[in-house]
Amino acid sequence: MGRKRGVERGETVAVGSGVAEVRPDPDRPRGYTLLIDGAAQSHVDLDDPTHLEFEYVRRIAAAIDLVAPPRQPLRVLHLGGGALTLPRYVAATRPGSTQRVVEIDGALVELVRRALPWPADPRLRVRVGDARAAVTATRDGAYDLVVSDVFAGARTPAALTSVEFMREVARVLTPGGFLLLNVADGPPLRHARAQVATARAALPRLCLVTDAAVLRNRRFGNLVLVAGRVDPPVAELTRRAAGDWFPGRVLHDAELDRFAGGARVITDETATPSLPPPPGTFGIAI
Repeated sequence: MGRKRGVERGETVAVGSGVAEVRPDPDRPRGYTLLIDGAAQSHVDLDDPTHLEFEYVRRIAAAIDLVAPPRQPLRVLHLGGGALTLPRYVAATRPGSTQRVVEIDGALVELVRRALPWPADPRLRVRVGDARAAVTATRDGAYDLVVSDVFAGARTPAALTSVEFMREVARVLTPGGFLLLNVADGPPLRHARAQVATARAALPRLCLVTDAAVLRNRRFGNLVLVAGRVDPPVAELTRRAAGDWFPGRVLHDAELDRFAGGARVITDETATPSLPPPPGTFGIAI
């Protein structure tokens, strides 16, 4: 099948968050990378939604795979839409799942709808709106998973880093549900440590998945936090992380305590956006 019109190499479109580009993947006939202001934001394969190019997305997907028996439908709230990589993955691996995607950038949603259309599914709803407002307006216990992957100018907005926000997420989760949070940070990982302390104040059973270079303060990268009221599947996550294309580590219990150290819980009054990545961190080769 040929490429769809309107997504040829180099096309750029102004969206609310900057300048977006849909760039064909030279290695996959129907693979595309979505870039915002030159930074790779999402990757999708329209023929194979289970192919996940970015390592942090594979780590979130591993948690999605392990929190319930295979193919069991889940109720999932996605905060941040991008190219809908994970909603497509859930639809493919857990048919019948009910999913809601909240993305603040309406122009980006329309670009993805046109250039990278997702399969029609009445159980997958994509809405333009503010992530925190959407959580606040949600009824108690509505979701099994909340996936938070929200960035504005490559930084997590302050309103999505506080304990008040985490408590709202906890409220909308089922008793056995989990928050899957993408945290981007670099040396000395102050933001990531604070996010562990803050999430723990609302969802006390958690683990952190990332790679050794990030943990050793060698580079900026993504850390995935899995937080709930029940224990996350640490052993299985550890095996999956170790077997990834780019092997990762899982911190929990005493190791996670040492990582968080004396980090303080973030409140709405003290919250600030996460640190911006160094230039070129999330770019891809031309």
